[in-house]
Formats: sequence, structure tokens, C-alpha cells
Amino acid sequence: MSHDASHPPTRPSLGAVQETLLIPLYGRAVEHRRPDAALTDPRAAELVDALDYDFARFAELPSLTGSVLRTLLFDHWTRDFLGDHPAGTVVEIGAGLNTRFERTDNGRARWFELDLPDVAALRGAFFAETPRRTTLATSVTEPDWLEEVGREPGGARLFAAEAVLPFLPEAEVRALVGRIARRLPGTLLALDTHTPRLVADQDAHDALSRTDARLRWGCADIEVVADWAPGSRVLASHTLTSLPRAVHDALPPRHRALLDDLARRRLPQVEEYRMHLLRLP
Repeated sequence: MSHDASHPPTRPSLGAVQETLLIPLYGRAVEHRRPDAALTDPRAAELVDALDYDFARFAELPSLTGSVLRTLLFDHWTRDFLGDHPAGTVVEIGAGLNTRFERTDNGRARWFELDLPDVAALRGAFFAETPRRTTLATSVTEPDWLEEVGREPGGARLFAAEAVLPFLPEAEVRALVGRIARRLPGTLLALDTHTPRLVADQDAHDALSRTDARLRWGCADIEVVADWAPGSRVLASHTLTSLPRAVHDALPPRHRALLDDLARRRLPQVEEYRMHLLRLP
């Protein structure tokens, strides 16, 4: 389903946290339009054009590039997963207006895209469900949606929680990890974390400070999350300046130069933000 340019733009009506989904969407659209784009995402560009929203408030923010790099890493993990499990199940937690399906789908995998009802309604204006692609209009903290995912055959599952769990209280993140591990053992979980210091200093964040959303969970050590479900393994943990070689080396020279400079500067806002891949027991 694509946007009809003859229709007036859609004005999103979203809660404070849900509104943050527009930041990475805009970042992907801006990146797509660069002549040396690190990421190709024509659907993101279409969506930005189709929304009646003041994206200019986020223009030229450095964190837009960071959101693109994070998405590239999550896409890398998704492609690796589908390479190993072509008929596996991918669950997007807090899907927002992400277009990972369009970027990485292999024509065989089963996809669930979960988000709160207001976001799911917005997605419904632009994305059509299919037998392989289902929207789950619910909160990640509700337990029932895991049952629907669990009914899918095949067994191999990747849960991608990109830029969503830090907005939950720690107790809810811990409960979620436990529920997934108990109901769907062996699941891969991709997530991102901020240290408690970054959470405390979030008013200095260039993009979040322009919204009413608040980070609530800080994590200084991903092994603590692994311990919430004993037997979990941390398969990968990266900062933006320590991306896997396959991701880093595929970047345009502009991005590689930026990351090399950031690696030398060791800025807390860069080094204390991490992206992880866990294997739950």
C-alpha cells in the first residue's frame, strides 16, 4: 500500500512516546535522499511526504545519523537471522513506521509488527496486512500477544526492539524478558540500552529534548538483562563506534570518517549507548 499523492497529508495523532517514532522515520528519509546514502528506504521518504507533521524540528540533528546506523545494525541482524532461518518469525516490538519488512524480507518469513493502538491505526493507513505480515495493536507489556506469536510453526524467532524498551520502567522490561523466555525459549532478542547517566542527562539529547517523551530505564551492563532469564547469552554488543565490520565497511566514506572521529573523541553520549543481541534460554 503506497501513499496517493492526490490525498491530503495524514496528521498523526500520537502519544508522547509514540511520537518519537517519527524521529528515526525522518532520519531514514533524509538518508535515503542523500547521493551517498548508507541506507535505501524509499518508503520512508514516501511516508514523510504523506504526513502532516513538522519534521523541520529535527532537521540537521546529529542523532539522526545515529538512528540510521542503529537501524543498519538491526537490519544486519535480521538478514543474518533470515539467512539461517528463511521461514523464521520476525517480531517488531514498537514497530512505529519502521520499514524493515520492505528492506529485509526474503519472501518466506512470518512478520508481526507490534505497537500501541494509535500507532497501529497510523500504520494501517500506509501498510497492508498479508498472510505473512500481521499488525498487533497492543502494548508490549500485555501478555496475550505472545500467544499469537507462539502459534506460528517453525520455532526460530527474532524479536527486534529498536528504540522502545528504554521508555519502559525497568520492572516492565524485566517482566517482558522473562515472559518471552518462558513462552518462546531460544528466541533472539535485539535491543538497545542507555546507561543510567544518559537517562539522567536526557534533557541534553538533541532530538528527545524536542519531544515530551521520557526515557525511564537505564542499563549499565547488558549481562544484568541476561541474568533476568538465567541461561541467556549475549551474542553481540556494540556501540555506534564499534559496529560489526560487515556493517562498518559497507558505509559510505562520509559515515566511516564520522565514526572514526567519534571513536577518537570517546563521547559519553556515544559510548554509553549500546545495541545488543541476546539468545534467551
